[in-house]
Amino acid sequence: MNIDLDHREDLDPRASGRHLDSGIESRTSQRNSNEGSNENPFASPDGTRPPSSFDTSSNSGGLAAHHEALPGGQRYFHSRRVRKGEIEKPWALKKHPKEKWVTIIPLIGIFIGLGISGFLIWDGIRSVVQHKYCLVLDEDWSQGIRDSVWQHEVQLGGFGNGEFQQTTKDNAYVEDGKLVIKATLQDDKLLMSNSKIDLLDSGECTSTVWENCYAETNTTAGNSSVVPPVLSARLNTRLGASIKYGRVEVVARMPEGDWLWPAIWMMPVNSTYGEWPQSGEIDLAESRGNNYTYPQGGNDIISSTLHWGPSSNSDAFWRTNVKRQALHTTFANKFHTFGLEWSEKYLFTYVDSRLLQVLYTNFNKPLWQRGNFPQVENGTRTVDPWGHTGRFNTPFDQKFYLILNVAVGGTNGWFEDQVNGKPWVDASPNAKKDFWQAKDQWFPTWKKPQMEVEKVTMWQQCDGHEEL
Repeated sequence: MNIDLDHREDLDPRASGRHLDSGIESRTSQRNSNEGSNENPFASPDGTRPPSSFDTSSNSGGLAAHHEALPGGQRYFHSRRVRKGEIEKPWALKKHPKEKWVTIIPLIGIFIGLGISGFLIWDGIRSVVQHKYCLVLDEDWSQGIRDSVWQHEVQLGGFGNGEFQQTTKDNAYVEDGKLVIKATLQDDKLLMSNSKIDLLDSGECTSTVWENCYAETNTTAGNSSVVPPVLSARLNTRLGASIKYGRVEVVARMPEGDWLWPAIWMMPVNSTYGEWPQSGEIDLAESRGNNYTYPQGGNDIISSTLHWGPSSNSDAFWRTNVKRQALHTTFANKFHTFGLEWSEKYLFTYVDSRLLQVLYTNFNKPLWQRGNFPQVENGTRTVDPWGHTGRFNTPFDQKFYLILNVAVGGTNGWFEDQVNGKPWVDASPNAKKDFWQAKDQWFPTWKKPQMEVEKVTMWQQCDGHEEL
């Protein structure tokens, strides 16, 4: 193959590079000599720029037409697709006069809403009844259990609920500045052999009913009779402190243990309208010692209830019964304030704050009408025991006193049959005995089988009237 030696450099890339470098150097020196002191100190070195970035005679007329010269030899870029005068400038346009209402109308709505909300808050605060209260009892146990205020109820008949405990004076005491009502086990000997407990003979019984004062264990085959298998305590303020309308606060910690039944409640000083529940009952707080897995609610739940009705079979408690659950804890873990506020027009219970209400009942119509009781019961016409007073809140219009107690078990349904391993059946004549024989099952759960009461305060409403 013949190669023209005169054009060999054209085929040699190294030679081509040398020509290119010399061209760049000549143009660079020419540019430096022309620009002089106008050299841009921030421009890229010429050796690092591609040849096409330098002006040539071929593009000086084309690109220069579309670039404006800037100091230092730089050029300002103009898009060829947008012509001058076609750029929109919305900020320079004149706004429509009605466009301002797009902002004004929502602002007016916001201010009106704030005004209405403020009025409703003010009206709500203004309508809250502010009663005058007079202190009746301020108990901190610094003087022990005062006989002038507190009465021990010493009985063993189950208190109408088939409860399994015998209440004693020894199971209520003051320790570390707190009242302790503790459930303990009965003496085994009284349950394992023929024996009897006669509180009438000892003079301790606080009831006049024989069944509430006498019990025995009969070990004869087939006999289910046993003395109460558990000891506990129950105190009341019937003779020492009572109120008709007012407030009550009890700071207490609930017990922990299966089948324990603590209660903070009130009963009427006199059965003005008849036997229970005709004269009413106010339960500030009832609970169960079982843990949170208990379906009906263990020590993580308290319930507040009003009992009222023409007979025990027609108790309308279910219309005025509310539960409250402890938040991320139990009522056995720490002390809580269990409160009541009661007037002629309303009654409510609360936990820790009057804002955390549990049960609220507004006496805005007669309870007989609210109860919707049957007209006939057991073949007998039902009689309204409260209508003659003309008051909507009867029977809750009389003096009530406070009761503190820890019960154990029972056959009234507070602990539901066949739930959570309940070891007895309510209807069984052996209920108390069956409970005792399952001691190895429930006694290990009695971690803290006592209700501890730090403080009790009672106030009487003493303004003489109520303004709504």
